[in-house]
Amino acid sequence: MILLDTSVLSLAFRHRRKGQPEPLAAAAFRRMLIQDAPVAVPGIVLQELLSGVRGDTEFTRLKAIMDGFPLVLAGSVDHVAATRIANTCARMGVPTSAVDCLVAALALSRKAALFTVDTDFTRMAPHCGLILLRVPGSRGIL
Repeated sequence: MILLDTSVLSLAFRHRRKGQPEPLAAAAFRRMLIQDAPVAVPGIVLQELLSGVRGDTEFTRLKAIMDGFPLVLAGSVDHVAATRIANTCARMGVPTSAVDCLVAALALSRKAALFTVDTDFTRMAPHCGLILLRVPGSRGIL
């Protein structure tokens, strides 16, 4: 399974100006969908994504698109695991956010890779065993 992070979904669904190239992450995401890759969205990512929408029409459109993806919801075990990740990273001097730790915990508990371009996860991964996807031709993580 591949869990999708807010950073990738934001790039994929962001309106681009005419002639502006598609970001590598968005193109890779589109290929995943065409290939019917096993992707899912953490509930907190859905919340973050929809929280960034300005108007009701756009919200409704994006919500309808997101309804097509399986949702991975956190349970108490995931929240405790997220806290352990946060504490471990803090001891190592790696700053984290509660949301990122929860996303990482969900990926780990589901034995899923995380598809992201958020470099905060690059710093966290060595301390928690998180698997990150990379896009060929990209210098960043995915």
